[in-house]
Amino acid sequence: MQHYIEKILTAPVYDVAIKTPLDAMPRLSDRLGHNVLCKREDLQPVFSFKLRGAYTKMYRLSAEERARGVICASAGNHAQGVALSARRLGIRAVIVMPVTTPAIKIDAVRRLGGAQVEIVLHGDYYDAASQHARELQEAHGYSYIHPFDDPDVIAGQGTIALEILTQHPHHIDAIFVPCGGGGLLAGIVALVKALRPDVKVIGVEPEDAASMTTAVRGGKRQVLDHVGIFADGVAVKMPGELTFDLIKRCVDDFITVSTDEICAAMKDLFDDTRAVAEPSGAVAAAGLKKWAAQQSAQNLTLINIVSGANMNFDRLHYVTGRTAIGEQRNGLIAVTIPEIPGAFLEFCTLLGRQNVTEFNYRYQSAEQAQIFVGVELSGGRAELDGIIEKLRGHGYDSEDLTDNELAKSHLRYMIGGASAAVANERLFRFGFPERPGALLHFLQTLGSKDNISLFHYRNHGSDYGNVLVGIQSANPAELEAHLAAIGYDYIEETGNSVYQRFLKTA
Repeated sequence: MQHYIEKILTAPVYDVAIKTPLDAMPRLSDRLGHNVLCKREDLQPVFSFKLRGAYTKMYRLSAEERARGVICASAGNHAQGVALSARRLGIRAVIVMPVTTPAIKIDAVRRLGGAQVEIVLHGDYYDAASQHARELQEAHGYSYIHPFDDPDVIAGQGTIALEILTQHPHHIDAIFVPCGGGGLLAGIVALVKALRPDVKVIGVEPEDAASMTTAVRGGKRQVLDHVGIFADGVAVKMPGELTFDLIKRCVDDFITVSTDEICAAMKDLFDDTRAVAEPSGAVAAAGLKKWAAQQSAQNLTLINIVSGANMNFDRLHYVTGRTAIGEQRNGLIAVTIPEIPGAFLEFCTLLGRQNVTEFNYRYQSAEQAQIFVGVELSGGRAELDGIIEKLRGHGYDSEDLTDNELAKSHLRYMIGGASAAVANERLFRFGFPERPGALLHFLQTLGSKDNISLFHYRNHGSDYGNVLVGIQSANPAELEAHLAAIGYDYIEETGNSVYQRFLKTA
């Protein structure tokens, strides 16, 4: 590990990066009963920490390597770091980005890199862009600038830890670090454990993109079948080889967080610092909150890394809609009520003065109806559990849907219900790339043998839209082949209780 320390201590990051502040979070501190601080990497010239690693790697290239140029694959923060580094060092850079990359990100890379940067758009997803970048590297002899699995990149990111220990020389209980491929976490833990081994370093990942957590706890790296895309900056299917080796030996613990918890942490960061963090930038804060709630000790000093702020403005409406759930100020319930006069009134009477935030109902049959209810909470999950227990005590079949992604992303926005005419239906959630022709490609590849019985689209300001599709198929094997050929990430939801309650054939 000594060679990492030497690389970190000599990293030339301040040619382009700034020493970011370590800001207090007084409101969150008061609420948690701990001293909470955040490291503001969102204030870097490219609005993320990625500049540190990219510049360190490119600076240390030989004259011959610089002359040949560099290449990388990225749709986000790494691309911007490489672009600015290329302009500062006078190195030609080819940056391969998916075709689905929003114009705001492409424009940012072009602005930062200027004439030194060539942008190549290829593929719908990062994996396709990465493969094409490797092909171009082989053909032209470029140096590949890896986003995380490189000693110099790791070292550049590790300079953040040196700043933290200098800015806060007093006791620190734990530092919370977002993790995707592991470059940031590896760099920070290497330096912290060398200088301050008493300080805990805790990696934080989204629950639906926990590739490093899975690898460390399972003892080996593996490719995840699917990763969530909300916190796209840490959405990595397999962590790096170098980063995994260092992290498994040195990181104290891991914690995973939900989309709602990330949204709530984004609000906490805004309330305390006015930072508008991107989802991956708030992952560490969400992990800090979750970890702190599990501790019996008080007055701990806890630091989280705000890793970036590159977010499309139109994602904010999605974030605000999920924040109340993440803060446990809102709960979602499915309830079965009898289809008789007065049942609706009786149900509302049971809720009493409980503030209802949303209410969705559709006639289902002559015997019963399914209703979807949102309730405002002041006592968190315990209060919600009490409401459900009360409803069940009066004979109402009730289910907590607060953590059900299908319910939150689709069902609450859908009008209609179960149909008696739908047979052999299977339900899937897809990530459709936000580009012209995505739907046509889906339909053409699926073919005309299978009937689409349900279709619901939601975009939350990301590179991909959330699409819910019901498909009637008499040949499961053939359907599976068609879905694989489409090439879009998907999750089957046929067994989801929300589908069974509200949408499945009556």
